[in-house]
Amino acid sequence: MTEVSRRRTLRLLLLFASVSLQFISGFSGDSTSSISLNSKSNANSKNGTKVVIILIVLVAVGLFSFFLFKVWQKRKRDEQYARLLKLFEEDGDLEAELGLHD
Repeated sequence: MTEVSRRRTLRLLLLFASVSLQFISGFSGDSTSSISLNSKSNANSKNGTKVVIILIVLVAVGLFSFFLFKVWQKRKRDEQYARLLKLFEEDGDLEAELGLHD
């Protein structure tokens, strides 16, 4: 993974974390304002909180999966590059053994 890609991923994770913290702090609730709410709106608020938490978890799982996919791609690309280098190294040895090298 390149340095630019790493920085972009880190920025995305920091953005996600800051937005998540804003949602969590917003849903903490204040005891003085909850006195005036009736039970029906309180139940709706709890359902909304659950939905937001589930969405945050799904986004986190998606980002984690994307990160793992990028790591897997980089590892596979490095392995292919190493095989290519090994192929050319062996080619030089083969030429020397056959006497084709000047």
